[in-house]
Amino acid sequence: MGWSELILIGIVALIVVGPKDLPVMFRAMGKMMAKVRRMAGEFQSAMSEAAEQSGANDISRDLRGMTSAKSMGLDALNDAADRFDKWEPGKPKPTQDKPAVKTETEKLAEKRATAAQKAKEVAATKASAKADADKPADAGGSSETK
Repeated sequence: MGWSELILIGIVALIVVGPKDLPVMFRAMGKMMAKVRRMAGEFQSAMSEAAEQSGANDISRDLRGMTSAKSMGLDALNDAADRFDKWEPGKPKPTQDKPAVKTETEKLAEKRATAAQKAKEVAATKASAKADADKPADAGGSSETK
């Protein structure tokens, strides 16, 4: 209830009961509300005690534990989703305190990169050797035209 509703109830009560009996009525209502609150508190404590004696609290605690995000593995799923969101292909993984263990794919990629580099070096060496071998042949070919 808002203040305007309480004021309206107070004005109606003042008109119906009268100014002389209004304080007596409010006192009686206060005592009645205190009794109702006391009874509600007793009822709530009795229900809590009954639930504790019947083992319902243990069952409730167990159910909460079984349905928690951690027990269902959802926390690991959330962590994986966060790592996936932050993952940027092509960027190296952040270094950690423990030494990095290379996967078979990484080892194979390194071997292939090394082999490709060696093949390029061999091809460059052969190309320069062929170019050197072709130079004297051009110089000798011009003397045959005389």
